[in-house]
Amino acid sequence: MGFGEYPAEYNPKVHGPFDPARFYGKPDIPFGEVKLGEVGSWLGRRSIGGLPSALSRAFWRWQHKYMLPKKTGIAPFCQLAIGAVTFFYVINYSKLKHHRNHKYHW
Repeated sequence: MGFGEYPAEYNPKVHGPFDPARFYGKPDIPFGEVKLGEVGSWLGRRSIGGLPSALSRAFWRWQHKYMLPKKTGIAPFCQLAIGAVTFFYVINYSKLKHHRNHKYHW
C-alpha cells in the first residue's frame, strides 16, 4: 500500500464509502482470548510496519468523535492544550529540574 492509496482489503462494493478510521483487514484474536501456547505466534503477527496505519486510524477516530461533529464542544481544544503542555514539559524537563527550590540545612 503506497501513500494515498486504499488498503488492498478495501472493496467499495462490500464496504461502501471508505472510512479512514476503520481497519479493513482480517480481524485477529483479541489478546484476552489467546492461549498461553499461542502467545509467541500472536506477538509474531504484530509488526512495526503496522504502527503508522494504527496511529492514522486512531487519529481519524479522534477526529470523527471530537473535531468533525457539527456542534463540537471545548473538549478537543482542551485535549490539544493539555497534550501540548505535557509534551513541552517532558522535552524541557532536563532544564526545568535545575530550577527546583532546595532547602539547605546548616
